[in-house]
Amino acid sequence: MAENMSIGIVCSEYNYDITLMMLERAREHAKFLGVEISKEISVPGVYDMPLVVKRLLKDPKIDGVVAIGAVIEGETEHDEIIMAQTSRKLTDLSVEFDKPVGLGISGPGMSRLQAQERIEKAKEAVEAVSKLHTKLKNK
Repeated sequence: MAENMSIGIVCSEYNYDITLMMLERAREHAKFLGVEISKEISVPGVYDMPLVVKRLLKDPKIDGVVAIGAVIEGETEHDEIIMAQTSRKLTDLSVEFDKPVGLGISGPGMSRLQAQERIEKAKEAVEAVSKLHTKLKNK
């Protein structure tokens, strides 16, 4: 499907018990699709992703980036702010660099159990980047 495609993956260390499982799913699915993961970078948290995603998108050898994280609800609305700001910036970067950025970040407003149930979202993000890259390449 995604012949000769190279992606980067940015994975949040926060909630690493969940994001590590998500990262494994993303790796497996990329291999299944024939997508090469040329760079994997971990960041402290989801909010820290845009800077690293931007640097990956600047690399002419990278065709797209997958962002992996889990934003779990706490006692404040912090999870909503983190997710809103990060997802907006990742969208902006995708448009700025004309390359797909997959949102493999679950949340906000979910419990730890709900986050564990959503680890497959990382596969969906790889799939989305792969499909969008193919469509853009053929236009």
